[in-house]
Amino acid sequence: MSLTSTQKKQFRTIGHKLNPIITVAGNGLSENILLEADRALEDHELIKVKFAVGDRDAKKQLITEMAKIVEALIVQEIGNVALFYRAAKTPDPKLSNLLR
Repeated sequence: MSLTSTQKKQFRTIGHKLNPIITVAGNGLSENILLEADRALEDHELIKVKFAVGDRDAKKQLITEMAKIVEALIVQEIGNVALFYRAAKTPDPKLSNLLR
């Protein structure tokens, strides 16, 4: 599953006004962080995550690892923030960032 350039542009536009709902600190990806990311992706489909890690390589590795574990696509990475997308099985129009 990959996104077209039009979809990426649309998701980046929507994601611009979102606030990060999860912050990953220096101790890495815990089970609770991954569970919360999974739940948030199921509810909202498009989420922003802040990575408060000092090293660029470690941050990039954590972003890639998180996307792989929660089965999401990385839409954008800017600085310490990454935008993830995963289509919900049953989207809720009241919760989804794409349908509002």
